[in-house]
Amino acid sequence: MKKRLITGDRPTGRLHIGHYFGSLKKRVEMQNSGEYDPYILIADVQALTDNFNNPEKVHKNVREVAMDYLSVGIDPQKSTIYIQSMIPEVAELTVFYSNLVTIARLQRNPTVKTEIAQKKDLFGESVTYGFLGYPVSQAADITAFEGEVVPVGEDQLPLIEQCHEIVRKFNSIYGDTLVEPKAVLSEAKRIKGLDGNEKMGKSLGNAIYLSDTPEEITKKVMSAVTDPNRIRKDDLGNPDICMVAYYHKLFTPKEEVDTVCAECRAGKRGCVACKKQLAHNIIETLRPIREKRAYYEARPEEVDRILIEGTTKAQKVAKETMKKVKKAMKLDYFE
Repeated sequence: MKKRLITGDRPTGRLHIGHYFGSLKKRVEMQNSGEYDPYILIADVQALTDNFNNPEKVHKNVREVAMDYLSVGIDPQKSTIYIQSMIPEVAELTVFYSNLVTIARLQRNPTVKTEIAQKKDLFGESVTYGFLGYPVSQAADITAFEGEVVPVGEDQLPLIEQCHEIVRKFNSIYGDTLVEPKAVLSEAKRIKGLDGNEKMGKSLGNAIYLSDTPEEITKKVMSAVTDPNRIRKDDLGNPDICMVAYYHKLFTPKEEVDTVCAECRAGKRGCVACKKQLAHNIIETLRPIREKRAYYEARPEEVDRILIEGTTKAQKVAKETMKKVKKAMKLDYFE
C-alpha cells in the first residue's frame, strides 16, 4: 500500500531555483519511487491570507505554478495536482478544527511568529484572523486526504506539530478518526539569492525562475554579488564570499568548480568570465524544464484539464474523509 503524501505551494509567483533545489526535485524522486501516492495542492486560499488585497495575483499564478510542476517532472498520472479553494471540505474542517486550538497557542507557534514579524508592513500591529489561523487550515489540508507523509523544511516543523496536536485532540474527543501525519525532513538547504540574501524571492529581485529565458538568466547572473575586495582581474579572490562561486557549486560539475575556485584564489580568472560560464551552465541545466514548460504554455487547455481532473479526484477523497468526521462529531443527521 502506497503512503499518502501531501505537499504544495502558495501561488504567489512563478517557482524559482530555490524551490527546485529545496523541494521540487525531492517531490519528483518520491513520486517516481513507487512508495507514495502524492497529492500536491496549489494553496490559493492560504496565499490569500497575505494577498487578500490582490486576488488577481493569486488567480494568475495558479496556472503558473501548475506549469512549473509539470515542467520539472511532476506527472499527473502519478501525482494528483489540485486547487485548494475547490475543496470545500478543507474549509469545513478548518472551522471544526478552530474550536480545538487557542489563539494563545497559535501566537506561540514559532513559524507563525516569524512570518508575522516579516509581514509588519502589511499587517502593522493587527494581524488578521486568517493569517494567524493558517496552521489550522494547513492541518485541514493534510487530514482531509488522510496524509501520512508531509515533506517539510526544518522551519516548517512547528506547523506539523500543530497538526499533530489538532489530530490528537480531535481523536481524544470524538474517537479515533483522523490520521496523524509524519513529517519527512528535507535534506535540501535553502538557496541564497543572487545578492547573498538568505531568502530568495520576487520582491527581493534576487531569484532565477525556472521559466526565465537565457537572456534573463544571463542578465541576472552578470549582476550577482562577488568578492567586494576584488577590483581587478588579477586580484586574489575569495570564492567563499562570492555568490557566483556559490551558484557554481549548484550548477557546475565538482571538478570544474574546483578549477573555478583555485583560479579565483590565484587571480587567474576574471569575474566576467566566471559569470558567463555560470550563466551557460544554468541555462543548459534549466533547458529541459524551460522547453517542457513552453509545451504547456502553448496548450493552456491541457493544463486546465490536468487541474480539473486532479481536483475532481481530490474532491472525492475529501468527501469520504468528511463523512467519517461528521459521523464522529454526530453531525450526520439524516444518514
